[in-house]
Amino acid sequence: MADGLFHAPRSLGWDVPRSRLPPVPGGDGSFRAKAGPRPALEAGRVLLCRPQLETPCPRAQTAMNCRAEVLEVSVEGRQIEEAMLAVLHTILLHRSTGKFHYKKEGTYSIGTVGTQDVDCDFIDFTYARVSSEELDRALRKAVGEFKDALRYSGSDGIGQISLEFYQKKKSRWPFSDECIPWEVWTIKVNVVNLANEQERQICREKVGEKLCEKIINIVEVMNRHEYLPKMPTQSEVDNVFDTGLKDVQPYLYKISYQITDSLGSSVTTTMRRLIKDTLAL
Repeated sequence: MADGLFHAPRSLGWDVPRSRLPPVPGGDGSFRAKAGPRPALEAGRVLLCRPQLETPCPRAQTAMNCRAEVLEVSVEGRQIEEAMLAVLHTILLHRSTGKFHYKKEGTYSIGTVGTQDVDCDFIDFTYARVSSEELDRALRKAVGEFKDALRYSGSDGIGQISLEFYQKKKSRWPFSDECIPWEVWTIKVNVVNLANEQERQICREKVGEKLCEKIINIVEVMNRHEYLPKMPTQSEVDNVFDTGLKDVQPYLYKISYQITDSLGSSVTTTMRRLIKDTLAL
């Protein structure tokens, strides 16, 4: 501590200036209103993101424009689930907070958010996710449905899965609440068919490298000063956050997918070329 740095455990491999740390947790184990940086993994090390709990963009407060980010990956069939979970968990790691604990209207503390590393079985890759079994089960269910639909669609293994963040706007009875999206992530997926185990091993390494690039891209997007919903009062917290989980509080989100043969095959062609070039060495 004498050097002004907070030294995290060696396994994480990151030092944070004390001025950038979140406030010291109170006696009840919770943090005060401001949250600290969110970590994300890059090739076995943690990248730090600037805290973004407060809305930094005045223009976006008056006119909510939905941001759209598109990623494209090419994977083998058995890699679909791990690749999608790596991307979705990374995004939600940066779009989740600890549980809000309100003392009175306008005064609250935020609980801690734990993280854990996940090693992939079919990809040379390790990613970090929020330590929430409920959130993990929800993502695995959605990704499993997408994988099954992709497998049995007969569309040559082409599809996309979207993660949409939104907030609710109360409507008068008898109308239902309006859901206004403010950020959408779309992952386009191309499934390649490989001939032998040697090609599968090369694909395992190449997909790991590509996923690392995608994670870095996600972190760069999260570091931008873009619109985030204003921190709600206690009576409006359900309009901004999913409060149904017991151990974490992500922004309201929904996952959808589409199976189509109109996404193109540029990434698939690139992956096959990479495998052939590697075999030729």
